[in-house]
Amino acid sequence: MKMIKILSIISLSISIFSCTKENKNENDVDVQVMEHAHKDMSAGNALNVEVVNELDPICGMTTADYLKDTADYKGKTYGFCNTMCKEKFLENPEQYINE
Repeated sequence: MKMIKILSIISLSISIFSCTKENKNENDVDVQVMEHAHKDMSAGNALNVEVVNELDPICGMTTADYLKDTADYKGKTYGFCNTMCKEKFLENPEQYINE
């Protein structure tokens, strides 16, 4: 009887884990990719460009300290900590702009 309970718990755990993994939102930023992109960033080599956003709209890093790339959208220049964040923004800019 104990063995059946243990096997049931294991089976249920595998099912829950599998479902959770499959239901990942397509708009979620891949955390491992973003961590890799941010790994070598330092405030000392940020771009000196005026942008309209204080935070990178994708990952939330401070653009004043970590500005590495920009994109123009609807006449405004938006700043990003890296090219991957910029590319994610350009896929659907309206999703990230709070106007």
